[in-house]
Amino acid sequence: MSKGTILSGMRPTGSLHIGHLVGVLNNWITLQSEYDCFFMVADIHALTTEYENPNELSKNTIEIVRDWISCGIAPGISVVFRQSDMPQHSELHLYLSMITPLGWLSRCPTYKEQIKELKDRELHTYGFLGYPLLQAADILLYKATAVPVGEDQLPHIEMTREIARRFNSLYKKIFPEPKSLITEVPKVPGTDGRKMSKSYNNTILLSDEKNVLEQKIRSMFTDPLKIKVDDLGHPEGCVVFSFHKMFNPDCRKREDECKRGKIGCVACKKALLEYLESKLNPIREKRKQIDDKKITELLDIGATKARKIANQTISEVKKVLGVS
Repeated sequence: MSKGTILSGMRPTGSLHIGHLVGVLNNWITLQSEYDCFFMVADIHALTTEYENPNELSKNTIEIVRDWISCGIAPGISVVFRQSDMPQHSELHLYLSMITPLGWLSRCPTYKEQIKELKDRELHTYGFLGYPLLQAADILLYKATAVPVGEDQLPHIEMTREIARRFNSLYKKIFPEPKSLITEVPKVPGTDGRKMSKSYNNTILLSDEKNVLEQKIRSMFTDPLKIKVDDLGHPEGCVVFSFHKMFNPDCRKREDECKRGKIGCVACKKALLEYLESKLNPIREKRKQIDDKKITELLDIGATKARKIANQTISEVKKVLGVS
């Protein structure tokens, strides 16, 4: 019985942080043993919003792949590749654009939301409007049967299913209709309590050295009502405790100690440093062993593997379209 195929990716817009580890990478690592996985550096997708500032794309690509491998993504098991190394993505995107109604694109909720949120950028472009269609081409090119997504991405996968259904109905059944694998993405706060984001300068990077990690933990917001060690705490509103819940297996004990005034915020931060350091140190050490040349080689190998499947799909599509 086939394991099924997964396509997932990340845009190379900056260094990865703990939010990426908890929200995406841990899930990818698990899926590697359950599916044939294709993990893509979505650098063309990055251009839909970063087209005015492309200078860091190449560097960021190397860095996020270094993070992927350091966290446990295994190129020997999964196919790791760069989207721009595969012109088949753009070619399928073009063919699918011939059958995709404009209304399907303009009604996409994430399109409307990002137009509002990213007011500092000119996003009234064809490329940005067609972002969900390019995503559909990414998925269908490898005939993915499942896509791991958060709830906010469900409309994109449903559109992919509609496009596959329309193509299969018009021509020949070539594409499976991929299912959504709902990923429970925990809310990872930044050091200031807001959503962790590089734009807020409140991230804990996977590459942060221990001294940097310690400084960031010291700066974390805590319970404003807990002044003295023996003051009764309110951990449910504390950023430090949010991280204890994610990384401390004895977080319930820590919660009880805080509520009963048995531990102070300074000691709680020191304990958190130990837990995070035990998690991030192996990642940092592995990162140091992977040079840029090695990553380039891995991406080349991944592109070669991906190309075999992509070429087969494009050949099938061109044949039914009469352009082969």
